[in-house]
Amino acid sequence: MTIEYRMTRNPVTISPEANVVEASELMKKNKVHRLPVLDKDKKLVGIISEKDILHASPSPASSLSIHEMAYLLSKLTVKKLMTKNPVTVGKDIPVEEAARIMADEDLSALPVVDDGTLVGIVSKSDLFKILIELFGARSLGVRVSFLVDEKSGKIAEVSKALSDAGYDIIAFGTFSGTDISNRICTVKVATKEIDKVLELLKPHVKSIIDIRIA
Repeated sequence: MTIEYRMTRNPVTISPEANVVEASELMKKNKVHRLPVLDKDKKLVGIISEKDILHASPSPASSLSIHEMAYLLSKLTVKKLMTKNPVTVGKDIPVEEAARIMADEDLSALPVVDDGTLVGIVSKSDLFKILIELFGARSLGVRVSFLVDEKSGKIAEVSKALSDAGYDIIAFGTFSGTDISNRICTVKVATKEIDKVLELLKPHVKSIIDIRIA
């Protein structure tokens, strides 16, 4: 799946010349935590977040009056606080590659561009929603995590055993194991028959890590 199908399209944006009070109010109104910054030619020049504004705001312990604080913030422009030339991705990038970039660069969001034009934005919350879907977290069933040898055909073997027994697989994920010789897998099956699923999987896996109805 590409990020185009998971990004927030036509995100709320702001001008670099706007003040941070406007930016803050715009975020609150639209229930977002960051805003892409577009110049007069609609080109992406930066991104500003709630955290940027918070760090720039006077401390509650300041001796300034409320009116003085408001005045100072009204003179502080988005251009001065925004992250310039933010990391971006194209709309055709796989979702896992976008997630890798965000993790490696410690980013909370990625603007998505197409031919230099902003077409969307993807945030950590968008990726969390994908994780929920991948694990079938909104569907009730037996969830099993187990260890298998790192051998060709082991995943197919487990899937076939479940399928042949008439079980519908809601989700199936594989992850790094305890070392290079094995893999950790998590599978969710549309049933509540824990004992039957357990007995079915035992001959095909190295060990059962966890099993529950979830």
